[in-house]
Amino acid sequence: MPTNHQDFDAEALYRELLGQVRAGLAGVPDAAIVGIHSGGAWLAERLARDLDLTARLGSIDVSFYRDDYARKGLHPDVKPTHIRFPVDGATVLLVDDVLQTGRTTRAAINVLFDYGRPACIKLAALADRGGRELPVAADFVGTRAALAANQSLCLQRDDTGQLSLTIEEDNADPAK
Repeated sequence: MPTNHQDFDAEALYRELLGQVRAGLAGVPDAAIVGIHSGGAWLAERLARDLDLTARLGSIDVSFYRDDYARKGLHPDVKPTHIRFPVDGATVLLVDDVLQTGRTTRAAINVLFDYGRPACIKLAALADRGGRELPVAADFVGTRAALAANQSLCLQRDDTGQLSLTIEEDNADPAK
């Protein structure tokens, strides 16, 4: 059942996600966590710390791997990719803040395969808002939310590391 968008508590959603991931990765050898910049990287950092996997933590930026790169161009805030563990044979938990079309996930998988061939890739997202364009599903998800087409979910992190999840309205002129 989709959550009412007025009731988002990012910290509670994180705790729900953490519990699912902890159970899902229990006993998995060679587990690693890779977050997608920027919100997914924030979540991955916390998950790695809470699951004692900081030595096998990575982050990726999918900007150059997106299928809409030619149309959208380069995002002004490109971050470097950091994967300092062997990807070959690892079970990689790929973490994103919001799952929607699946295109970011597809791009992230392409990045991972540039670093090696994982044994398994599992996907965790704080929120799944539907609207899939590719056959991608999260293994672990904090909440499912139905939003209007002109709305998006935005994960933010304050200076203390506290997370907040807000709805942003896209008021852009659709004619442009």
